[in-house]
Amino acid sequence: MNLSLAVVFLVVGLVLLWKAADFLVSGAVSFANRLGISPLVIGLTIVAMGTSAPEVAASIAAAIRKTGDIAIGNVYGSNIANLALVGGLCALIRPISVRPGVLKREMPVMVLVALLLYPALYNLVISRLEGVVFLVMFAAMIALTILQSKRQIEKKPEIETELHDEIQTVQKVKPKALWVSLVLIAGGLAGLAVGAEITLRGAIVIGRKAGLSEAVIGLTIVAVGTSLPELATCLVASFKKQDDISIGNLVGSNIFNTLLVTGTAGVVSPLAITPRLAGTDYWIMVSVSAVFMVMAIIGRKISRIDGAILFCVYVGYIVYLFAFTAGV
Repeated sequence: MNLSLAVVFLVVGLVLLWKAADFLVSGAVSFANRLGISPLVIGLTIVAMGTSAPEVAASIAAAIRKTGDIAIGNVYGSNIANLALVGGLCALIRPISVRPGVLKREMPVMVLVALLLYPALYNLVISRLEGVVFLVMFAAMIALTILQSKRQIEKKPEIETELHDEIQTVQKVKPKALWVSLVLIAGGLAGLAVGAEITLRGAIVIGRKAGLSEAVIGLTIVAVGTSLPELATCLVASFKKQDDISIGNLVGSNIFNTLLVTGTAGVVSPLAITPRLAGTDYWIMVSVSAVFMVMAIIGRKISRIDGAILFCVYVGYIVYLFAFTAGV
């Protein structure tokens, strides 16, 4: 495959991933509404996982190809891009306020699950058993979040109405016939599979012609491409002054990437990685997560100055990857 065709593959694959994720979420939300599932559960599961669907699909495709560096590099790179690139740009548009509950629960959980990756990475292989453990942890976290949120709604019923309105702000889903919902779900899943494979083929060719290792391909080309849905969602939320959606999407997506994406890819095929992904790049991801949390704790928001710092950190990280570790 020549470079021009590879670029076409990458662009077409990414567009297919994004649209397929939209179809999947739209169909699933409509289907869940018909089953009488509450907006709370829909928001915390289907909509929340929608923007992580491209990462899941891309890492599964990488696992099938036995390219563990791309699968795990995609997780790291997406997590760093979410906080430093997307979070930084959104904060530059307008400061992002952070609720006390997010500071006490979601942000510490984000850092904790990132740290929990290290024992699995230490031997440079994520086994199927470890993948299952991550998925069990993910399911338990979702269940606890839903249970805790239901308790909050019992005390303040208006919370569910607010959540429904917030979901509609960034994910407008009109009622659909049952068969349409099922077609959207099936089409979305098929589109994710095809889009992930096309994206991966294009990214690998472009990366190899540029002299990049599989780890750097995953950390940059694949990660940034699959993080664009988070960028779009958060930019819309920022312009509409929906800070809870912005911060929830960023933090939630990182938790989902670490547990859901890593777990699913590991179950599909054991992931062998190079030492760098258990070393420098891993600790950069953890450090960015910790710095983001500290910034939020200090000011109860991510300010424009914080946003500028985060964006500069991301630019510096990309320069580091391309200038010093491209072939490593």
